Amino acid sequence: MKPQVEIYDTTLRDGSQAEGVNFSVADKLRIAERLDAFGMHSIEGGWPGSNPRDIEFFALARPRRFKRAQLAAFGATRRKGVRVEQDEQVRLLLEAETPVVTVVGKSWLLHVHEVLRASPDENLAMIGDTIRFLKDHGRRVVYDAEHAFDGFADEPEYALATWLAAEKAGADCVVLCDTNGGRLPSEIAQVTQRAKGRLTARLGIHTHNDCGLGVANAVAALENGASHVQGTVNGYGERTGNCNLTSVIPIVAFKLKRVGVPAASLPKLLELSRFVDEIANLHHDPRQPWVGTAAFAHKGGIHVHAVDRVARSYEHIDPTAVGNARRVLVSDLSGRVNVLLKAQELGYPLTADTPELKTILASIKALENQGYEYEAAEASLALLIGRTLEKRELPFTVLAYHVSMRRDGLEHVCEATVKVRVGDQHAHTAADGDGPVNALDGALRRALMGFFPRLKKVKLTDYKVRILDSATGTAAKTRVLIESSDGKREWGTVGVSENIIEASLQALVDSMEYALMES
Repeated sequence: MKPQVEIYDTTLRDGSQAEGVNFSVADKLRIAERLDAFGMHSIEGGWPGSNPRDIEFFALARPRRFKRAQLAAFGATRRKGVRVEQDEQVRLLLEAETPVVTVVGKSWLLHVHEVLRASPDENLAMIGDTIRFLKDHGRRVVYDAEHAFDGFADEPEYALATWLAAEKAGADCVVLCDTNGGRLPSEIAQVTQRAKGRLTARLGIHTHNDCGLGVANAVAALENGASHVQGTVNGYGERTGNCNLTSVIPIVAFKLKRVGVPAASLPKLLELSRFVDEIANLHHDPRQPWVGTAAFAHKGGIHVHAVDRVARSYEHIDPTAVGNARRVLVSDLSGRVNVLLKAQELGYPLTADTPELKTILASIKALENQGYEYEAAEASLALLIGRTLEKRELPFTVLAYHVSMRRDGLEHVCEATVKVRVGDQHAHTAADGDGPVNALDGALRRALMGFFPRLKKVKLTDYKVRILDSATGTAAKTRVLIESSDGKREWGTVGVSENIIEASLQALVDSMEYALMES
């Protein structure tokens, strides 16, 4: 049987300390339920001794029955000079009524002397007293050895003494913490080996990402005796974040060949990553390893050609194993295979012998040289391919447009007029808007909806502008990227011009045409 690695999630506690992350109680409950369904072994819900929100979370979580995970409450060792039975913070840990309690204590004499202002022996007593007390009340206790590696570097025997004190008091797991995130994998490996040689309790690792080594350091510990790893979904955490579980979980399964979460959960990893980002109201990072949209994206023509023949030549794993997908990007760096595979992905039955393939590739390279970008505008790319292959008539044509600004009382209002032709019929409409693009979008939509009622569902969801050659000042060429949605699908379109309104209109027209083509 493969050795098991215990996955301990601290998104709801450590992750919530990230800048820009602010979970409500309802958010935390939803995330906890999703983490449980995914197969996390432990879920750290928060610190009931630090704020009312976490107290409320544990009160609401108490009657719920988790199928796989054990809920953990987080706290600290008793205060200096206070009996553990009389420590309010320790009492709140018990009142959370979680099966697991995680206690943090000091490993570094610098903290003992300068932060706690306690003697080394008193610190050892604080660790032992708290763990024994919680064990006597039937809790499984995880001991987080704060600054374990910094403490070991300064005074190795004292750091070891604190970990041994936790074990002697009954800690079920002793977790070595790289709290400052400043250690190298070689240091993590060496200290973990040393701890493994002295301790009999399960050994864990908790790393931060201040040097960009959070995941690497966690893996180094797992390779050298640790069998419990702590981290957060998407690497949320204070400063630059914590060890990213969306990287560690597949590494445990596919690289270390050990058992972590259930195998059936691994293809749901991307779904979990996106869910937590959505609850946190954060944009999903496209460059996340394993779960980012760019994680298995191929742009260079040589790479795409090789992947088409042998996928593993440029992919370390099948992307579907973590719920992701291969993406072929099309740009001025593309070769024929890029265009062929992308066209097939978009639903066009191209083959290597299709005569228009060369024309499509030449058009893409020429347009990208003018400033167009199709990586984020696949709808515009689909239209370009379709126009070349099918040589069909456009569903509508914009004959004229005008955008102006007027003062309405104390406010400035933008007005746009658009004249379109559909077959042998014409429509000429106007609309006000909060800005020129908003007004133009409204006028175009109003002109077309009489002919195409389905466009009522199409909404502009995002609008981005990029100045392509700023050296030319206000005459600079502008690229506009628009994202649209009909409530079921999302798509991107692009326009380029020295006139930002013209560039915006190009992208808007593509968006409407694509919606009609796909309906």
